[in-house]
Amino acid sequence: MSDEQGRTGSFQGAAVGAFESRRAEEFARLIERNGGQPFVSPSLREVQVDDPREAIDFAHQLITGQVDMVLFLTGVGFRYLMEIVTKHVDRQRFLDALSDIVTIARGPKPVAAMREVGLNANIRVPEPNTWREVLATIDGQVPVGNQTIAVQYYGKVNPSLTAGLEARGARVVGVPVYRWELPEDLGPLEANLQRLVRGELDIAFFTSAHQAVNTLELARRQGIEEQVLAGLNRIVVASIGPTTTEMLRDLGIRVDFEPTHPKMGHLVS
Repeated sequence: MSDEQGRTGSFQGAAVGAFESRRAEEFARLIERNGGQPFVSPSLREVQVDDPREAIDFAHQLITGQVDMVLFLTGVGFRYLMEIVTKHVDRQRFLDALSDIVTIARGPKPVAAMREVGLNANIRVPEPNTWREVLATIDGQVPVGNQTIAVQYYGKVNPSLTAGLEARGARVVGVPVYRWELPEDLGPLEANLQRLVRGELDIAFFTSAHQAVNTLELARRQGIEEQVLAGLNRIVVASIGPTTTEMLRDLGIRVDFEPTHPKMGHLVS
């Protein structure tokens, strides 16, 4: 891992556990290239919401001029939103309406997703892309008092972000489009839980806050939550960035390393 001063080091054969889902194979290769033995167990999957009513209502409000700005928090969320709303409203009218208002992207992933449909975000939130940077960016670039701002939530509502926007006088319209669940195949995650209990991992990587939530949820279901927590607190735990670090600490897990930039490559290499 690199530390904040940029020094690099090899894992030197260490057993490295990770809980990445979408980029699991890439993560395993990164660990191997840095001399580690990878044990990568997907810990979550994204599932479209069962009831898309709020997303559809948002689309109608947008098209009829009732929304002043939209905050897109994730790329996958933007794609899910497009998939949902274009079944119920005219796609081009929806895109035209988005292009007529202020759009805010929380980092490069929603920027890329928007570009896929020909949209450019008016405002981009800088690293590390937490709710704090979102609010600071809004404070510096766009007034939200007496404005209706739609927020595409990811996984679950962020109460700190919502409260911050409302404190600034905004009317917040939540747009949930997907939720997080445990992976369908629990085998790899169960195996990593047992490795933690038996002391067979030297390092653990978490690349999102909800990976930690799901990992401990499965441990709780299996009656081994305390043993897993103890196992994590015996080894080196690395976090992708501030939001994940905050969640890990809230769950009782000590964090030993967080890279300067919240990127997978910076975390591992």
